[in-house]
Amino acid sequence: QEIKQWYNGYRWGGREVTSVYNPFDVLLLFQEQEFGPYWFESATPTFLVDILKQRGVFTPSLDHWETEYELLSQFDVDQISTEGLLFQTGYLTIQQVEEPLLGYRQYTLGFPNREVETSLNHALLPSLGVENAPRERRTLFRHLSQHDLDGLETHLKALYAGLPHDWYRNNPIARYEGHYASVFYSHFAALGLDVTVEDASHHGKVDMSVDFGGHIYLFEFKVVEQLPEGTALAQIKH
Repeated sequence: QEIKQWYNGYRWGGREVTSVYNPFDVLLLFQEQEFGPYWFESATPTFLVDILKQRGVFTPSLDHWETEYELLSQFDVDQISTEGLLFQTGYLTIQQVEEPLLGYRQYTLGFPNREVETSLNHALLPSLGVENAPRERRTLFRHLSQHDLDGLETHLKALYAGLPHDWYRNNPIARYEGHYASVFYSHFAALGLDVTVEDASHHGKVDMSVDFGGHIYLFEFKVVEQLPEGTALAQIKH
């Protein structure tokens, strides 16, 4: 089951798609006798991280990206869509194909497996303004493993307090809302946790659940300047 979660999940073809294991990862797993991001480490995706940063990609949407075949089949590097680039380089794969009208297909993309989701978000964190991401991950893991909610709250506040001011100074609110949601999601996803994004959009909203150590953590984000305080908690309880 762990091998399946880490290395299976690549899909191509029509509506009936079969998942495929990454053979490079599986062979190295058998050779090294331990799990690792072997495929991801075989080439540092610096250019990809730079493009995602330039385009302001909302990272919670990466695991549920809706698109069409025309955008996936682009090959002009200067004009390629973000989803086309991620799909053709193997960072996203086809999760679902629907044909609501004959000849018109809608595709849903997502991470193929745990290796890619963890590794890509790990690489994105520095570009999102998170300094010393390994230290921050250790702190996050410690609070979650101890189910220390007060410590987790303090940690997350400190994480946001450390973001560069340029992310919210002289920027429209929609942009930095999305950035803060991206930091939150990528911080958890980079740790390799079981993260589920329930409602992702490019407008900066994200509802997220995390399954860790027998505890389910539910997160709801609201902008307090736009909604009364307590609205997020009330929505979770409802």
